[in-house]
Amino acid sequence: MKRPITLSCLLAALALLAASCKDGNTIMTPNSSGTPYEMLVVMDDAAWERPAGRALFDALDTDVPGLPQSERSFRIMQINEQQFSNTFRIFRNIIIPDISKLYTQTKFKFQRDVKAAPQMIMTIQSPSEEAFAEYVNKNKQTIVNFFTRAEMNRQVKLLEKAHSPLIETLVKDDFGCTVFMPEELGNYKRGKDFLWATTNREKDDLNFVIYSYPFTDKETFTMDYFVHKRDSFMKANLFGPLEGSYMATDTPYVVSNDIAVRGKYAQEVKGLWEMNGAVMGGPFVSHVRVDEKNQRVIVAEAFVYSPGRKKRDIMRRMEAALYTLVLPDEVEAKNKAAIDTNVEGVEEEK
Repeated sequence: MKRPITLSCLLAALALLAASCKDGNTIMTPNSSGTPYEMLVVMDDAAWERPAGRALFDALDTDVPGLPQSERSFRIMQINEQQFSNTFRIFRNIIIPDISKLYTQTKFKFQRDVKAAPQMIMTIQSPSEEAFAEYVNKNKQTIVNFFTRAEMNRQVKLLEKAHSPLIETLVKDDFGCTVFMPEELGNYKRGKDFLWATTNREKDDLNFVIYSYPFTDKETFTMDYFVHKRDSFMKANLFGPLEGSYMATDTPYVVSNDIAVRGKYAQEVKGLWEMNGAVMGGPFVSHVRVDEKNQRVIVAEAFVYSPGRKKRDIMRRMEAALYTLVLPDEVEAKNKAAIDTNVEGVEEEK
């Protein structure tokens, strides 16, 4: 005779199903804890205070480039292995120093979504604390870049699910491109080969700009050419609160880097903007890319205005949104990762 299914049995079955349910080859995991750019270091308390721990702290405690005031790359928390309970195992960003004489060299390894999703766990294997400290000191930027890219990819995935349909339509109509900008950007202004979208808020004001011009030669990617073009478009389209005031580039604080977006070259420019004729300013980041199909340059830019407030998180959120831009000749690249999570020297552990 069959036994009846009791409520307790049903709940147990549902719990087992939830724990074992698979999406492809990935077991369902809980949502990770922590906020963006929070870092958990699992390291012995005494070692944390010695040179090995100080080297890791210094690597994570670096300034975010391109901001008008000092802001740290990560919020750092440290616990020892005894404190590393199930509660902490679902943290979004974890670094675990693994120092043992079993190793002959120091190396980075990482795993994704081990106990939660999204989650990145980096293990730093090293034969000694001295070797660990030396290696971390030499590879500070590698650690920062790795976790920054992971956070930005998380933001890109959120934008893919929820973004401004208005801005997406305007960019498609005016430039033949697609882009996912935060939903809050509900105000816009059009110009010749130019579009500006903004939240128009007094605090934490988010802004997106896109403009285009013919691609002539490689001089396009020099700093002088970028500033000339940027200032020309901004002076013609972005005006300040006082008569005659307009946006300009604060040139002493501009830095250019070569990056890849969907596997193709792009020029990244970070710096500060100012309002010529008015007391206003803040950080910006631009992506300069070539639309090969139409032989033109597309510049996508994010800038924020948030006087007297921290800007790291809102600026990085907008920077991540720039990576969602898909040019007309990138139909095949549309499904490729916008931001390459592979960082040289960091090996994925399968």
